[in-house]
Amino acid sequence: MNRTLLLALLPLALAACGDKGIQGLKTFKHEGGDHRSGSLTYAETPPAGGAHNPVWQNCGVYTQPLYNEYAVHSLEHGAVWITYRPDLGAEGVAELKKLVDGHTYALLSPYEGLPSPVVASAWNAQVAVEGPTDERLKAFLDKYEQGPTAPERGAACSGGYGETR
Repeated sequence: MNRTLLLALLPLALAACGDKGIQGLKTFKHEGGDHRSGSLTYAETPPAGGAHNPVWQNCGVYTQPLYNEYAVHSLEHGAVWITYRPDLGAEGVAELKKLVDGHTYALLSPYEGLPSPVVASAWNAQVAVEGPTDERLKAFLDKYEQGPTAPERGAACSGGYGETR
């Protein structure tokens, strides 16, 4: 390849490595702060923002599904919610537990009806991957845990709701 062509392609290559460098990342436009009781309907599976319960889900690892309405409130506070299909298997779940270990603003739980085996969600952002060792999960967690898209970044992720469905 000649030097002129390489120089011409360099800006394109650098743009591809820019801020949105997580391949397959989807973003949304949800406003924060709308507290509602009861069961709510969401546009994404799992939800990545929107109206939610007035109480947040305590961050941590869960072996049973969570209520969307509580988990979404945690996303508003800057949490990342990693969900996996219930049939993922013990080794896959162990990998995900290792991933979230030490992260105080992370939720991990099974989720029925996911579009892929593992989905990571934050307020207004989501990435779906085929397995628990996909490097995009760590990149997503690093970028969005207490990230700039959270309307109430730094608000509590404990002292809320700690039960499952």
